[in-house]
Amino acid sequence: MHDELGQHKGFDYSRTNNPTRAAVEANIAALEGARSGIAFASGVAAINAVASRLDPGDHIVVDENIYGGTHRLFEHVLRRYKISFSYVETAIPDNVAAALTSHSKMIYVETPSNPLLGLTDLAAMADLAHSHNTKLVVDNTFASPYVQRPLEHGADLVIHSTTKYLNGHSDTIGGMVLTSNTEDEASLRFIQNTSGAIMGPFDAWLLLRGTKTLSLRMRTHSQNGLALAEFLSSHPKVHEVLYPGLPDHPQHALACRQMHGFSGMLSFDVGSLEAASTVCNRVRLLSLAVSLGGVESLISHPASMSHASVPRKERLERGIGDGLIRISTGIEDIQDLTEDMHQALDAI
Repeated sequence: MHDELGQHKGFDYSRTNNPTRAAVEANIAALEGARSGIAFASGVAAINAVASRLDPGDHIVVDENIYGGTHRLFEHVLRRYKISFSYVETAIPDNVAAALTSHSKMIYVETPSNPLLGLTDLAAMADLAHSHNTKLVVDNTFASPYVQRPLEHGADLVIHSTTKYLNGHSDTIGGMVLTSNTEDEASLRFIQNTSGAIMGPFDAWLLLRGTKTLSLRMRTHSQNGLALAEFLSSHPKVHEVLYPGLPDHPQHALACRQMHGFSGMLSFDVGSLEAASTVCNRVRLLSLAVSLGGVESLISHPASMSHASVPRKERLERGIGDGLIRISTGIEDIQDLTEDMHQALDAI
């Protein structure tokens, strides 16, 4: 509605702005300690919006262990626009430093990473990025703002698939970019309006509902995740467990330093595709599904599900073998979860 020609009430057109979307953007910005949030139709739409700020010839250094959909976007869409990517293990800052060039505009990391639960030292990476006049972009989906706030460690942009922990109920899709830089905000809002990949009002309302229980859910996700990881570590059929909360995780000290709890995401290896198929097909309480972060526990096989678009050779080089299983630990009773995993593993 316009008061008169050239003067509207602040919400001129719903793609450009919407009161419910504005409310959830402010809500999640507050959770992340950001000046502003920009909401998109999905997590991948949020990633694409950030990458859309680049020009042909620009370069991004990327964490080699990233979500398969992000890898697909980078390799099969953005490379066509002459944007180049170098994939390195960002847990080792020297690897990132060696990959940076005069054309590098971003360092893009997931921490914890999907599905190997690797960590990047955010403070060290922010220092490295800024010393090379490069922005640090952090996908914080696996942690949520309750567990980790990358802007406090020097990150420039934080991305969430709000479909996951922020919503928490597996009934909406969305993405969010958080920043405290006014230039970044203005650019992203222009892209949000111009590209049209916006979060709808009802999705925004569902997301607002979900954030009201974020702290309660994340405490239980983290408690159950640690308990399930400890159980799996002791099972003779499990070869390896990847969970930052375990003392034998190579980056456990870093997790304790930059995370508040360890979230509910974990992965473990049972050695072969046959064994992984047995476990995934035998569970009763956990649902076999590709998503994560909801109140229900989900189990997935990254090589054939979330990372199926990554070439097999690359998957194996990065440690995503056919025996790897990923679990998004829900908020069910932990005894029920461990009993379900016990009977499924015993079937191998």
